[in-house]
Amino acid sequence: MSLPTLRQLAMQSLLEDQALAISALDVLPLDLFSTLFREVVAKRRMEVLKAMVQAWPFACLPLGALVGSADLEILQVTLEGLDVLLEQGAGPRCKLQVLDLQNMSMNIWTSGYIAISQACSAAALTDKPAANHCADLKEEPPFRIFMDVTISDGPWDCVLAHMLQWVKTRREQVQLCSKKLKVLFASTSQIRSTLRVLHLDSIQELVVNVSWHHKTVESMVPYLAQMKNLRMLSLATRKIVYSCILENLHEYFSEMMLQETHQTDKCEGFFHYKKLDEVFSQLKHLRLRTVNLGDLGPGPLQALLERVSGTLEALALEHCGITEAQLSAILPSLSQCSQLSFFSICGNRMSLAALQNLLNHTARLRQLQRGLYPAPVESYDHKCLLYGCEVNKERFAQVCVSLVQILRNLQPAHKVQICTYTCISCKKNQFYSLAPSGNWVVTEQYAFTRKSNYCGFCAQE
Repeated sequence: MSLPTLRQLAMQSLLEDQALAISALDVLPLDLFSTLFREVVAKRRMEVLKAMVQAWPFACLPLGALVGSADLEILQVTLEGLDVLLEQGAGPRCKLQVLDLQNMSMNIWTSGYIAISQACSAAALTDKPAANHCADLKEEPPFRIFMDVTISDGPWDCVLAHMLQWVKTRREQVQLCSKKLKVLFASTSQIRSTLRVLHLDSIQELVVNVSWHHKTVESMVPYLAQMKNLRMLSLATRKIVYSCILENLHEYFSEMMLQETHQTDKCEGFFHYKKLDEVFSQLKHLRLRTVNLGDLGPGPLQALLERVSGTLEALALEHCGITEAQLSAILPSLSQCSQLSFFSICGNRMSLAALQNLLNHTARLRQLQRGLYPAPVESYDHKCLLYGCEVNKERFAQVCVSLVQILRNLQPAHKVQICTYTCISCKKNQFYSLAPSGNWVVTEQYAFTRKSNYCGFCAQE
């Protein structure tokens, strides 16, 4: 056996004597600080942990990369250390500005002192997307906490509940920021209680997978309107019970405009484009899946596409009941989305003529790499009024012949895939691509079940 180094002996001594470890923090070499912190967390030396939080010599403490977001005891002790900082102020050595609870790779803790000092420096923080969320605030609180938040049904996650309560009582001193927010089958009261505490400007990705009543959607829209740095919006519901999120945005912005002009009567047809631009002008990913848009006029979606045309990179409108009239109305706006690299409109009824018109527009998008399109209605038996029927092989073969000629004429630069819908007998969906030989071949297929969560975004890679 090799003898332990002096460094290892010193670390062992500090871990065995908590009082000694706490007293040594002011003179502990910086290259030992992160190593000691890891050992303190692993051996659950809580008093030392609390003291180290108060003496942390870097701008950010990436605790999430070390313990994840499920260790309530570690979180409680960390927050106790922060309480001391907030009440008494930081000591001469402490530079802590951000507590990062996001789940990240542990490489930041295992790559050595230089790596963690660079990753946790103030300069590095300004370059991280998560640190730019609050950059536009005039009066920014002195401390920020970042964590990925998921609101789900049943008993609240104890870590999230504890964090919300802690931040709620320290609103003037702390901001709770979340780059990624997921709402999964939660009650309205849960959602509101969380959103009231979160710094909504920090949210860049929002995933909503819950069936909301019309009134619930209306109550959520004002919160959505405050998410001014939103990059990705995903709305999905297994039960198609609403089609009003965009329509309610329309009404909400109209009411805001009316308030600004001191009018009292509701203007049904007015749409305040400037307000829409302020909220969604940076949106990069928009996914609407099984959200019924069939009864919604094209105006809100058309206006939204116009406003995000310079930033939108991925757009999925899947199983939304979009009519050909709606599609025709939004095509000019879609053609302006110059940064679009992925597009999916699977699951919507569409004739061959409508598909040809759509391809004629998407073929002009130079950044588009992949497009998922529905098999036209001519591919199915006439008696099949709803998708879920098995594709008629003979009809589909004839459609494919026509599509070959259409694509040869258009010569789109992106990969075109045609999706057939759920087969009642085999319960599979298939994606067809045009091979160099001129034949259509199945390049992907997946089982379509009630639990299936397939969407175009998942297949981009």
